[in-house]
Amino acid sequence: MREGVYTAEIRWDRAGSPFIDNKYSRAHEWVFDGGAVIPASSSPHVVRVPWSDPANVDPEEAFIAALSSCHMLFFLGYAAREKLVVDSYVDRAVGVMGKNGGGRIAMTSVTLKPLIIFSGSDTLRESVIEALHHEAHESCYIANSVRTEIKIQHAWELRV
Repeated sequence: MREGVYTAEIRWDRAGSPFIDNKYSRAHEWVFDGGAVIPASSSPHVVRVPWSDPANVDPEEAFIAALSSCHMLFFLGYAAREKLVVDSYVDRAVGVMGKNGGGRIAMTSVTLKPLIIFSGSDTLRESVIEALHHEAHESCYIANSVRTEIKIQHAWELRV
């Protein structure tokens, strides 16, 4: 692991709206150092349409995706180390907003629900998969950075 500094540029423009009436677009862009530009917005659960754009990524979705992506990348690395062939990994992660212990609205839990398809090993066991998920969770930088409860409900298939 290399320590480092990570950056993102967030761009928004009033685009001529009066603004002080609170009827302005929350649509904006996330620009990353590698050149990716992601259309973003507030969640339509937080700010109603048309002032939010449900087609864009919202911060709550990005939070869940970051946790899922980090976990997956560590899991894949550890599976490769164990000489397990992963054909696909699909996670339909779910986040729940609610009041935290301090009474503030927060993402109180995220459940990762990966379905992993393996091939080539007829000796694969549930205990091995669970150990890889545990190691991935313990290693994930994003999971180590948040207070949110993170649960893993995995499923897997072996195609020999």
